[in-house]
Amino acid sequence: MRSNLKKMLSYYRPYLGVFFADLFFAVLSAGIALVFPLVVRYVTSTLIYQPKEELVSQILVIGAILVGLVLVDLWCKFYIASEGHVMGSKIERDMRAEIFGHFQLLSFSYYDDQKVGQLMSRITNDLFDISELLHHGPENIILSAIKLVGAMVILSTISPTLTLVALAILPFMFIFAYIMNGRMRKAFRNNRVKIAEINAQIEDNLSGIRVVKSFATEDVENKKFARGNEAFLKAKKNSYFYMGSFHAGLGSFTTLIQVAIIVVGTILVANTSIDVTDLVTFLLYISVFTDPIRTLIDFTEQFQNGYSGFERFCEIMAIEPEIADKENAQTLENVRGDIKFENVSFSYGENTDMVLSNVDLDVAAGSYTAIVGSSGAGKTTLCSLIPRFYDVTGGSIKLDGFDVRDVTLKSLRRQIGIVQQDVYLFAGTVYENILYGRPDATEEEVIEAAKNANAHEFIMSLPDGYNTDIGQRGVKLSGGQKQRLSIARVFLKNPPVLIFDEATSALDNESEKVVQDSLEKLAKNRTTLVIAHRLSTIRNAERIIVLSENGIEEEGTHDALIEKNGTYAHLYKMQFER
Repeated sequence: MRSNLKKMLSYYRPYLGVFFADLFFAVLSAGIALVFPLVVRYVTSTLIYQPKEELVSQILVIGAILVGLVLVDLWCKFYIASEGHVMGSKIERDMRAEIFGHFQLLSFSYYDDQKVGQLMSRITNDLFDISELLHHGPENIILSAIKLVGAMVILSTISPTLTLVALAILPFMFIFAYIMNGRMRKAFRNNRVKIAEINAQIEDNLSGIRVVKSFATEDVENKKFARGNEAFLKAKKNSYFYMGSFHAGLGSFTTLIQVAIIVVGTILVANTSIDVTDLVTFLLYISVFTDPIRTLIDFTEQFQNGYSGFERFCEIMAIEPEIADKENAQTLENVRGDIKFENVSFSYGENTDMVLSNVDLDVAAGSYTAIVGSSGAGKTTLCSLIPRFYDVTGGSIKLDGFDVRDVTLKSLRRQIGIVQQDVYLFAGTVYENILYGRPDATEEEVIEAAKNANAHEFIMSLPDGYNTDIGQRGVKLSGGQKQRLSIARVFLKNPPVLIFDEATSALDNESEKVVQDSLEKLAKNRTTLVIAHRLSTIRNAERIIVLSENGIEEEGTHDALIEKNGTYAHLYKMQFER
């Protein structure tokens, strides 16, 4: 916990000026709060016994001073509420940028086990509560401490006996608070888990809303959500039980202090140990004394929310990317495109079966190589190892003689263009999605890339041409149109190595032909690996690799493999016979 708190405090560093100003105004506001009961004591014990003229003149001066203090207190509270919140929002922004940047570094293997909605909860709900804690926490502690200490000093000068009565109850209050505090912390942390699960379920549902409606399973989704919603309510009830007990208990303790003061104070007045003015002043200061305790009650709840969120933030930040640049990694430049697999093996985890075992493969620069095989043979996995989306379990992969683990990830991935079956387009315009291939490209280069991908004509037919908004994941476009935009993106990137991962298997015949033409144009003079499902699309490949669970089972041209009448011929006949 100490290390987490130390890290939390480090986020104040860029804003120390505002932070200390916030604390200064909090101190000033607390000091002003301590002045008013003293003025009441002076007025009731001394001023009212002065001659009329002197009383009036003094009370006008005192009134003017008090109005001035009210204005100062007004500014203090405005600064704390306004600039203090801005500081909290800036810290929230910094932390959100930090965790988002960290998400960009984490490997595919991390996202294989995560739900997007849960990760969204870390970036939104958690960080808001953390920023509220970082803003209000220090000022609440300062305000409460000054009021408590100041009131305690003044109270002891008025009546040491009554002060001891108040202090006698405090240890029981703190013991109660300590016990309930631990229980609240566990309950609030459980809340975080449950709300993240609900966010994940909502994200999953809304992303697949077309599937839900096509199967008319709205009732099923509502029932699934209801279970998660009830689990969250149960967690909330548990946390509110402890929070309610905490509030009620501490509230009762503060009231008990006032009751004890009234009882003992009345006895002391009856015994002439103190006068009525001192008892009234003491009761006013008891309010000043108990007010910060109530503030601390609210702070404790806020701390539970904020700190449990910060713990979850730290959990994410502590995750090291499985795939990262080596120290002194080289920058890959002027790539020809020679790829060599040397005794490559791969599995997705320690306790999982090998997907690839002892694969040896040479792919010459500028060649067109197709990879086929039954589902689960490891075709996509083999190609995912080249840009280091995953790292080999054994052996090595070399690009132009460089082990891909010895070069920087950025320079490696800049050399590789990937066109997948499942095209992902970002919300925004056609232009923005093509520009993603090379963000510093000119408008002319973007249009040229679209033309090369056979996309320019359909783009110009859209309502706003290149500035047409395509919706979430390109929902306003057809499958063939989306695929051509993804190809235009790779044209703009202009990499020496290409990977086509079943890029046409989900398209109709007409769209497939247009996209296939675009792919062949893109592949010209580049090292190209094609993962093929429709074997008719790779009949003209210079080389076909047949992959199975045992590794590379066959290789050759289409005609040679058909003549061999082995695995490839069997796969081809199966498709042809359909």
